[in-house]
Amino acid sequence: MDVKSMCEGYREEIIKRLGELVSINSEQSEADADAPFGKGPKEALHAALDMLEKDGLKTVNLDNYIGYGEMGEGDQLIAIVGHLDVVPARREDGWNTDPYTMVEKDGILYGRGVSDDKGGVVASMIAMKVIKDMNIPVNKRIRLIMGCNEETGSACLKYYVDHDEQPDYGFTPDGDFPCINGEKGIMGAHYVSRKTNIIDIDGGTAGNIVCSSCYIVVEKCSFSKKKLEDHFNNNNIEFEVVDQDEAVKITVQGVAAHASTPTFGVNAISYLLTGLKEAGFQDPFVDFYCSRIGLNTNGEGLGLNLKDEYSDLTLNCGYIHMNDGVISGNIDVRFPVTMTGKQIVKACSKYLEDEGGEIIVDSTHDPLYYSPDSPLIQSLCDAYTEVTGEERDPLVIGGGTYAKGINNTVAFGCAFPDVDYKIHNANEWCPVDDLVKQVEIYVAGILKLLEL
Repeated sequence: MDVKSMCEGYREEIIKRLGELVSINSEQSEADADAPFGKGPKEALHAALDMLEKDGLKTVNLDNYIGYGEMGEGDQLIAIVGHLDVVPARREDGWNTDPYTMVEKDGILYGRGVSDDKGGVVASMIAMKVIKDMNIPVNKRIRLIMGCNEETGSACLKYYVDHDEQPDYGFTPDGDFPCINGEKGIMGAHYVSRKTNIIDIDGGTAGNIVCSSCYIVVEKCSFSKKKLEDHFNNNNIEFEVVDQDEAVKITVQGVAAHASTPTFGVNAISYLLTGLKEAGFQDPFVDFYCSRIGLNTNGEGLGLNLKDEYSDLTLNCGYIHMNDGVISGNIDVRFPVTMTGKQIVKACSKYLEDEGGEIIVDSTHDPLYYSPDSPLIQSLCDAYTEVTGEERDPLVIGGGTYAKGINNTVAFGCAFPDVDYKIHNANEWCPVDDLVKQVEIYVAGILKLLEL
């Protein structure tokens, strides 16, 4: 039986395993003594390790931070590094179905994690199973590592690196095909208001998602209702204005997207605050936000409209809250691979404050870059071409993956070119055919790495 047929033979098993993992809400939650990222991620890790153990792999659980299953022999290690945690999902965020009950319709699976990244993990599991079925000599150890907080900091991977073995070659099924040879750097920051007339404001669920819903409460007669409505209508923004005694509550609906691709979304925070400014609302914080961020996603207001030959800088605001009269929110900047975090901080330093607010830089992570001619990149791109018949160049992306935190590893799939799987958005989806094809590509990729 050829590899393609062997992968196809596991179609129902792919659906079964993925459905089981999707049914576990593995958003990060409150930690306890034996669940560093909360109950859900721990439960997902145990379920996945059980699957690998039943496949005959040696399994290891590193204190519920991260775990792995391993097969093969030899001194060298090939690592596949995926994650089992997910970003928040609520039915009221625009899902047509329960995000934690996987649904199949016309050959397409819907549910949180079917693409990012439980689908990639399951495809990797089955790829290892196919290689096991092939009964070929495996001269390196192949290890599927599964983390539990990639979406909220990757402390799980740091725990692995601090306690276990670095790979000689590796990939993470958490990016795009044909292969990712560069990942932009990331600057994380937050802003706080210094002076504001806003009564209340709240929106967003996570820093690495374009905010899809936001409301604000301000005094009546503090803005032109007509100008505000014109702003929303001219930009095709869904909104609601509700009177509340001496105040008015304005709610805006945007479109979620991954923070690394903010132009794919519609930021509810930014449209709400720029709309109020256009409508004549006088407020130091609103002025600060609109001048530094506004509707731009290129960082222009912070002096960060930067690019190199591979990519442009992007900026996203994922959430905003108000507590004790102070507004705060996050800023997520993805910067080009030829630049450093120090350069980005210096470039924006003179734009970080005025009377209305202040931006504080919390962290920077420098980019990741591998030459397209490196054996690792060439092997994985060749595997993609061998299976699909398509010759494509490796990519530079804005998303940050596990590859930045572990040696000799790059992102390899699981997303096919020019397909929006709605990761970090409502109605995340993935065709079963794509999952089966992922398995076939991962088998080819592992076989290529075994030859190095």
